[in-house]
Amino acid sequence: MRYIITLIIGLVIGAAASIFLLGVPRAKTLPGSRVGPPSGTPPAHTVVVTLPDAFLDGLLTTVFKDVGPPTFNISSGKGLPGAPIEKAAFQSGCGGVTLAPEAGNVKTEVEFGGGKILAPLVFSGSYGLLGNCMEFKGWAQTSIQLSFDQQSQTLFARVNVDSVNLEGVNPLANNFVTVFVRNAIDQRINPIAVLRPSQLQLMIPVTGSNGSVQANVKEINSEIHDGSLRLLINYEFSGAKNQPTG
Repeated sequence: MRYIITLIIGLVIGAAASIFLLGVPRAKTLPGSRVGPPSGTPPAHTVVVTLPDAFLDGLLTTVFKDVGPPTFNISSGKGLPGAPIEKAAFQSGCGGVTLAPEAGNVKTEVEFGGGKILAPLVFSGSYGLLGNCMEFKGWAQTSIQLSFDQQSQTLFARVNVDSVNLEGVNPLANNFVTVFVRNAIDQRINPIAVLRPSQLQLMIPVTGSNGSVQANVKEINSEIHDGSLRLLINYEFSGAKNQPTG
């Protein structure tokens, strides 16, 4: 009974310490409007792009194999909101999260299904606390939210951490590491510019008219089916004369 009471007190103290050291996790605001299913029949000027999850699997495999595992180093103490003594908590050379392709039965991948974009992320990392550098590993279940900012003509994404599953971490440090991982993912990954203006906008020269037609994105909707994401990109056109057509 005494052990249980001690454990509960330790967990409460650990949660309070993690909030004090790291700050309360809060997701960054995405620019623009949230991308969701269309309200009706798509307008005539709509282009449909289908993205299968197999495409993203190949992309992630190439990243891990040829580029290297992404690492988010936050040992400098920058990027974590509301952390008054974070530099004392994270020792030099210690404090970061590195993504891994897989571990056990969990694989880092993107899944389209059930109307959601899900992305389990396998990771390992370390954190410095009270002069000691401690290592951890595990995986996070995340979901991805899309947003389109018409002004910047950019499609953004935000990775939301739904849960963190840790392995080999002392129960007293569990809350601390969980907040640490959440902050590392949110502050170092988000927001993601998925498609930029150069990839979305179109400039169509009109031969013989000394002009061109500009196609800007008005709205983006999405439909998620098992195994694929469909982006419905609605364009609006404008023409200009006396413009170079090269």
